[in-house]
Amino acid sequence: MFLRAGHADNADISYDGPTHRNSTHMKTRLFFVCTLLVAKATVAQLSSPANPPNLQVAAPQIVEVRSGALHLKAYFWKPTGPGPFPAVLFNHGSGAADAQHTAGQTMAEGAANLASVFLKHGYAFFYLCRRGQGLSADQAPFMQDLLQREESANGKEARQNLHFKLLTTDHLDDALAGLHFLKTAPGIDPKRIAIVAHSFGGVITLLSGERDAALRAEVTFGAGANSWKVSDELRRRVLDAVGKTSAPIMLIHAANDYDTTPGTAIAAELERLRKPHLLKIYPPLGKSSDDGHNFLYLAISEWEPDVFQFLDANVSP
Repeated sequence: MFLRAGHADNADISYDGPTHRNSTHMKTRLFFVCTLLVAKATVAQLSSPANPPNLQVAAPQIVEVRSGALHLKAYFWKPTGPGPFPAVLFNHGSGAADAQHTAGQTMAEGAANLASVFLKHGYAFFYLCRRGQGLSADQAPFMQDLLQREESANGKEARQNLHFKLLTTDHLDDALAGLHFLKTAPGIDPKRIAIVAHSFGGVITLLSGERDAALRAEVTFGAGANSWKVSDELRRRVLDAVGKTSAPIMLIHAANDYDTTPGTAIAAELERLRKPHLLKIYPPLGKSSDDGHNFLYLAISEWEPDVFQFLDANVSP
């Protein structure tokens, strides 16, 4: 089932899958909410770093973003043509084994693979490297190193406290700085900006919405899958933030993500508040929870139609 998120006088609701129903027209003044659960089945093909989408993408601009005293850098692509273009800020995760990799590929490779898809659909794509990672590795220590040192010195609870602090201060500040940069960039329509994000970056995105009412949409992949169950403080903070967010939110997990509870819990809160949202849980991907968590990078063809239907409905008009 797909339903355009938003506040509307008329909406078409269409159903597919095992139980088919005719399209229904409804008139209402309520916010619509929609939850999609895809039947469990293994996705047959993966788009791996060794087999990225078969699209050519030009070299990006490398731009500098000021975040406090830091000089962050970002990959920036724009579609061909005069613009102004709708744009997507991408918030990456908290990192893999080192500061230059994510989901089994370099951050540069991951950024380019995603950019090709967004450019194809007419969106500028802005991949900000937050402090300590990728192009901004020289601006601060790598987050995973900080967390590991804190756990070694003071235990798991101290690690969780530092994780929450970095989430709600330094890394949120970086993301908001990137959003400000994008709004003022030549050729970008500041009234048509969305955020797309993965994992830790997805939680940052959910916290960003309450800080910027002009955002047109948020799309998160695996947001909070590693941290939701272990931090009451994080759960309360995120649920409070989404309650103050006006942008429609699309929450995505693969069924074999580390944890799909964040998506279902956030969707339930948004439904209670009658705020526009879309939850989609895709079939299990690959053979492990790592594969499921990296659904964004490994199964582009699976999510592409749904994500751009959501973005086009809420950003492009």
